[in-house]
Amino acid sequence: MKDLGERFPILNEMQKGEEVIWVNPDKVSFAESMKGCELSMMDVEDAEERLKRFAPFIMRCFPETKNRNGLIESVLTDIPTMKDVINRKYGSHLEGRLLLKQDSHLAIAGSVKARGGIYEILKHTEDLAMEQGMLSLEDDYSCLAELKFREFFSQYTVQVGSTGNLGMSIGIMSAAIGYQVIVHMSADAKQWKKDLLRSHGVKVVEYDSDYSEAVKNGRRLSDENPGSYFVDDENSRTLFLGYAVAAKRLVGQLTEKGITIDAEHPLFVYIPCGVGGAPGGISFGLKQVFKDHVHCFFVEPIQAPCMLLGMATGLNSKISVQDIGLSGMTHADGLAVGRPSGFVGGVMKPMLSGEFTVQDAKLYDYMRDLLETEEIFLEPSACAAFQGVIKLQQSEDIQRYLKENDLTDKMQDAVHIAWATGGSLVPENIREEYKKTYLA
Repeated sequence: MKDLGERFPILNEMQKGEEVIWVNPDKVSFAESMKGCELSMMDVEDAEERLKRFAPFIMRCFPETKNRNGLIESVLTDIPTMKDVINRKYGSHLEGRLLLKQDSHLAIAGSVKARGGIYEILKHTEDLAMEQGMLSLEDDYSCLAELKFREFFSQYTVQVGSTGNLGMSIGIMSAAIGYQVIVHMSADAKQWKKDLLRSHGVKVVEYDSDYSEAVKNGRRLSDENPGSYFVDDENSRTLFLGYAVAAKRLVGQLTEKGITIDAEHPLFVYIPCGVGGAPGGISFGLKQVFKDHVHCFFVEPIQAPCMLLGMATGLNSKISVQDIGLSGMTHADGLAVGRPSGFVGGVMKPMLSGEFTVQDAKLYDYMRDLLETEEIFLEPSACAAFQGVIKLQQSEDIQRYLKENDLTDKMQDAVHIAWATGGSLVPENIREEYKKTYLA
């Protein structure tokens, strides 16, 4: 590790538990980044079409999606008062327009995981039904809610390892279709998330160890059962593409607000990051749509900056935060991951603009700021996105990035999106606890 610290000085700051800002030295133009990439816009469009096919089924099983005709989508909200607080309270000097993408309030699962997690289960369901000749592309997919389909799917099991939110999306949708469901949950998972899953008939297996151990055990047990399907958050292309669809939906929302994204109006997006699947998929989709005009940043807790560690060293999944002496423990339960997705790190290497890390205490401060200014509640992990918003124009490294990318004089016309990843399903008593939580 001493050798790594000499080669990558940022590791020395990370080891001390200090907040850091990292600009990706491997980022290239969009055209260059797509050379040799195993995924493309065609894959994103295929995922989008599949979600449209399932819309009638989703609407039938989850009436709360009727207002969007069975599409699971969140609102994009201007938060100008929060921007004022960010500039006044934190000395940020943020220019341009600040918006919140409320994946925290996605139907069914109440988090960003409702995108990738639910999509993967739907694709697996379609594959199984078509293999048996029970379903065709021309069918009305609402038929999947019928008893004969539930009985068919009850022969199969779905398993996943999770810190919380992915488990909820997989568990709730799988149970609705009729699968037997087992969610392997790490020690960081909140009790209320386990209780919610059990109320849907999901079997929850608890571990005293971290996320990686829950995934490893879940994968092993699933492999032992020929009728079991394991959702692999670390390596799944299907999950990744489910998240990527968000970018295409965002285009229409920006248009509705009269927002244009181009060379004169750049887009900056800040996404909380755990193992990397959700922020990676969303960023990949955004790059397909907005190309060089979008700049994506991930935000991680200071004790669990696994994606930053993997990307900065180039070791990706071959290194964990524990390898450099960090605990991997954080109040941001959805981000409590010690080892990143090697797949996501590889795809993001030429695309990601950079990363920020954040102290747990600030997550609660940002949560209260947003609640007081905009009356929007997010769980603490989702508020990590605001660290990027706040630090963007306070960092010399980022200022250099802006200059090198000819962005310095465009910032007054920039659009900033903080991507909120979870919170709407948090019980009221837990919300009250969060509001009163102050960390040193």
